[in-house]
Amino acid sequence: MKQKEFEFDLTLDQIAKYPSEDRDGCRLMVLHRKTGEIEHRIFKDFIDYADDGDLCVFNDTKVFPAKLFGNKEKTGAEIEVSLLRELNREQRLWDVLVDPARKIRIGNKLYFGEDNSLVAEVIDNTTSRGRTLRFLYDGPYEEFKQALYSIGTLPVPKWIRPVAEEIDKERFQTIFAKNEGAVASPAAGLHFSKILMKKMEIKGINSAFITLHVGNAHFHQVDVEDLSKHKMDSEPLFISEETADIVNATKRSGHKIFCVGISVLRGLETFVTTTKEIKEFNGWTNKFIFPPYEVQIPDALITNFHLPKSTMLMNVAAFGGYHNVMNAYDVSLKEGYQFGTYGDAMLII
Repeated sequence: MKQKEFEFDLTLDQIAKYPSEDRDGCRLMVLHRKTGEIEHRIFKDFIDYADDGDLCVFNDTKVFPAKLFGNKEKTGAEIEVSLLRELNREQRLWDVLVDPARKIRIGNKLYFGEDNSLVAEVIDNTTSRGRTLRFLYDGPYEEFKQALYSIGTLPVPKWIRPVAEEIDKERFQTIFAKNEGAVASPAAGLHFSKILMKKMEIKGINSAFITLHVGNAHFHQVDVEDLSKHKMDSEPLFISEETADIVNATKRSGHKIFCVGISVLRGLETFVTTTKEIKEFNGWTNKFIFPPYEVQIPDALITNFHLPKSTMLMNVAAFGGYHNVMNAYDVSLKEGYQFGTYGDAMLII
């Protein structure tokens, strides 16, 4: 398929700037894959579509305060640094994005914190926007990490708001966020409240967790027209033996597996055996799913409404069927659904 086939008109006021008052109180569009039928519900109604013995698989990654605001040496020019991943713990090396990138060169020093307490040196230009920084900090590692995180803010996307606010400290994380390492929130999981999770437990709907540290891969613009030539950045993926066992047992029993989010879909589909089962996994994934990919593991997908030409939309179209999904997006725009991380949700079943 071509990139242009995932283009549609989306205005800024159709992107949610804040989360719904209640986690499970946003709107929910239900898309039936076989018929293309669409229903309009509230997210807490999701439980009506799952039965005793079904399984929801969640991503328990935790977003860290990855956005730093600082100044360039000598000129004092304001810069924004987005931490992507730690490259070397001992040498304090981090893979980052810098904005504006054109003003930063190898050897430049960058200052962070109200009193310029944290200093970093640019030691490599990896891409047109990417950089490698060495933080010049001589103290113990845990002390450095605390200093780094104390001046960082949650990396709320710019198309939502320029800077994170107090509400984001709670609502930009899922209630089951556990393993730190993501620079973007697994948005579909944000809709699950403690009350909804308890109702699921009472109904006999099981839960399992994987960890996929959502990185910048989701947000890299697809810059090739032929989707088969697009390369996703690799992201850390951890699937425990316990999770693999419960996923496989659910599959064998004929019950439904619900993927909560695109990251879970990509994680479960990263390594599938010839018998359509998964195994314990500890490594990296650059899985890119787009039509006409045939999904092997999940039977249902919970996801948000994604931006035009995004890899997330392409993943959704592979699961729900291109024409079904793009028609559903047409309906969502006419019906006033909200898009993005804090937006409304879709259940494809």
